[in-house]
Amino acid sequence: NEERRQEMAKLASKYAERARVAMRNVRRDGMDHLKRLEKAGNMSEDDQKFFADEVQKLTDAQIAEVDKSLAAKEQEIMQV
Repeated sequence: NEERRQEMAKLASKYAERARVAMRNVRRDGMDHLKRLEKAGNMSEDDQKFFADEVQKLTDAQIAEVDKSLAAKEQEIMQV
Protein backbone atom coordinates (compact mmCIF):
# COMPACT_ATOMS: atom_id res chain seq x y z
CA ASN A 1 0.00 0.00 0.00
CA GLU A 2 0.94 3.68 -0.11
CA GLU A 3 2.28 3.82 3.46
CA ARG A 4 4.61 0.90 2.88
CA ARG A 5 5.94 2.46 -0.34
CA GLN A 6 6.66 5.70 1.51
CA GLU A 7 8.50 3.76 4.23
CA MET A 8 10.57 1.97 1.58
CA ALA A 9 11.39 5.29 -0.11
CA LYS A 10 12.47 6.72 3.24
CA LEU A 11 14.69 3.69 3.82
CA ALA A 12 16.27 4.11 0.38
CA SER A 13 16.92 7.75 1.24
CA LYS A 14 18.69 6.73 4.45
CA TYR A 15 20.92 4.30 2.53
CA ALA A 16 21.75 7.03 0.01
CA GLU A 17 22.70 9.41 2.82
CA ARG A 18 24.97 6.77 4.32
CA ALA A 19 26.66 6.38 0.94
CA ARG A 20 27.15 10.15 0.68
CA VAL A 21 28.65 10.29 4.17
CA ALA A 22 31.00 7.41 3.34
CA MET A 23 32.16 9.22 0.19
CA ARG A 24 32.74 12.43 2.09
CA ASN A 25 34.81 10.51 4.65
CA VAL A 26 36.94 9.03 1.88
CA ARG A 27 37.37 12.51 0.39
CA ARG A 28 38.43 13.89 3.77
CA ASP A 29 40.99 11.10 4.19
CA GLY A 30 42.35 11.76 0.70
CA MET A 31 42.61 15.50 1.34
CA ASP A 32 44.39 14.88 4.64
CA HIS A 33 46.84 12.56 2.89
CA LEU A 34 47.55 15.19 0.23
CA LYS A 35 48.16 17.82 2.91
CA ARG A 36 50.57 15.52 4.75
CA LEU A 37 52.48 14.86 1.54
CA GLU A 38 52.79 18.58 0.87
CA LYS A 39 53.88 19.32 4.44
CA ALA A 40 56.52 16.59 4.27
CA GLY A 41 57.92 18.14 1.10
CA ASN A 42 57.03 15.19 -1.11
CA MET A 43 54.59 17.24 -3.19
CA SER A 44 54.53 20.82 -4.39
CA GLU A 45 51.71 23.15 -3.38
CA ASP A 46 50.52 23.34 -7.00
CA ASP A 47 50.36 19.56 -7.28
CA GLN A 48 48.52 19.34 -3.96
CA LYS A 49 45.90 21.84 -5.15
CA PHE A 50 45.55 20.05 -8.51
CA PHE A 51 44.99 16.66 -6.88
CA ALA A 52 42.67 18.16 -4.26
CA ASP A 53 40.54 19.57 -7.10
CA GLU A 54 40.54 16.16 -8.80
CA VAL A 55 39.45 14.43 -5.59
CA GLN A 56 36.64 16.98 -5.19
CA LYS A 57 35.48 16.49 -8.79
CA LEU A 58 35.41 12.71 -8.38
CA THR A 59 33.52 13.02 -5.10
CA ASP A 60 30.96 15.36 -6.65
CA ALA A 61 30.47 12.99 -9.59
CA GLN A 62 29.91 10.00 -7.33
CA ILE A 63 27.49 11.87 -5.08
CA ALA A 64 25.56 12.96 -8.17
CA GLU A 65 25.41 9.30 -9.25
CA VAL A 66 24.01 8.31 -5.84
CA ASP A 67 21.39 11.08 -6.09
CA LYS A 68 20.44 9.93 -9.58
CA SER A 69 20.14 6.32 -8.43
CA LEU A 70 18.05 7.38 -5.43
CA ALA A 71 15.65 9.35 -7.62
CA ALA A 72 15.22 6.37 -9.94
CA LYS A 73 14.70 3.98 -7.03
CA GLU A 74 12.16 6.26 -5.35
CA GLN A 75 10.25 6.54 -8.62
CA GLU A 76 10.31 2.75 -8.99
CA ILE A 77 9.13 2.22 -5.41
CA MET A 78 6.26 4.68 -5.70
CA GLN A 79 4.82 3.07 -8.86
CA VAL A 80 1.60 1.22 -8.23
